[in-house]
Formats: sequence, structure tokens, C-alpha cells
Amino acid sequence: MSSASDLLAAALRLGCGVRQLPADALPTVPCVFFANHSSHLDFATLWAALPPAQRRRVRPVAGRDYWEKGPLRRWLAGRVFRAVLIERQKVTVATNPLTPMVDALDAGASLIVFPEGTRSPDGQIQPFKSGLHHLARARPTTPLVPIFLDNLNRILPKGDFLPVPLVATLAVGAPLAFDPAEAKTDFLVRAQLALVALQRP
Repeated sequence: MSSASDLLAAALRLGCGVRQLPADALPTVPCVFFANHSSHLDFATLWAALPPAQRRRVRPVAGRDYWEKGPLRRWLAGRVFRAVLIERQKVTVATNPLTPMVDALDAGASLIVFPEGTRSPDGQIQPFKSGLHHLARARPTTPLVPIFLDNLNRILPKGDFLPVPLVATLAVGAPLAFDPAEAKTDFLVRAQLALVALQRP
């Protein structure tokens, strides 16, 4: 499956015009990549842009309600992306989204998360929900790596199904460290500003 995944990653990079991210800009230990969210292409493009070693151990976090609709989505989520599917509709103690994410980190995987919680309607970064803070508090030594995805909302806007031939870019920021003494609101604002700082003028 690794060769098929490599081919898919190359096709995604070609289709969106993105380059593979440099390995020396990324942690060598399991980490949490957090990015802005404006298109269904977001996690697939970020996954494809990672160097092979990081890509093979990364697991995107995605909504179970979307990725379990239909055999193709289930196959992509389970066999290709190895996504951590979380409950978004009826969250209970038994379906707490934090549990499978922490389990994946403990097993040596990195994660791709989108702290806005849903796709931005206009491409602007929306306020972060509390999930990133809960994850960071659960595993406070895990590096948190901001990645800004630019132009994917124009390549495949929300509500559209056919991509437009434009070029996307990805920008990587310095990892954030978690401070247990920092208030949740302050942490979320700091993480959001780390993404904002990566936007092109």
C-alpha cells in the first residue's frame, strides 16, 4: 500500500500544485500538525505534502459522519489515509473524540487536526474550538506544528465538487510548546495567531 499511497500523494501534489515540505522543517518525533480549514482537499493535500517518512506515520483526524458515507470514502479513510475518525454529532463519554487521538499519539503516530472545527466559508481563519487545547493538555510535550494552507478554498470551494486548476501553497511555522499555566483562551488565540502569521501579505 505504501507505493499506492506514494503515487496518490504525488498525484495530489501535482493536481494542487504544491511542493513536498522539507523534512528539516518538521519534527522527527510524533507531533500534531494543525492547519486552517476551508476545503475538502485540506487534509489530503497536507498529507500529500509531507515527506514520505512523516506521511507514513501521520493520521488525519476527520469526522466519522462524512468519511463513513459510502464504500469509497470508507476505503480512503481506513486504508489510504489511516484517518482517526471521530464522532461530531452525538458526542458522549464513550465516543469522546480525545480518546482515539491520544491513543494514536501514544502509538507513535502524528496527527493532522483542524482547530476551527469546520470549513471556513470565506477562507478566513475562524476562532479555534477547544479541541486543540484538550489534546495539548493531554500530551503536553507533543510539538504543535502550525501549517497554513493557501488557495485550497478557491481550488475546491465549500459546496463544489469539481476542482479548479489553481496553485496552492503550504507554509510551516515553528512548533508551539504547551504551557499548562496558560489559560485556555490565551492558548487558542496564540495558536490561531501562529497560523495567521503564516499568511502571505
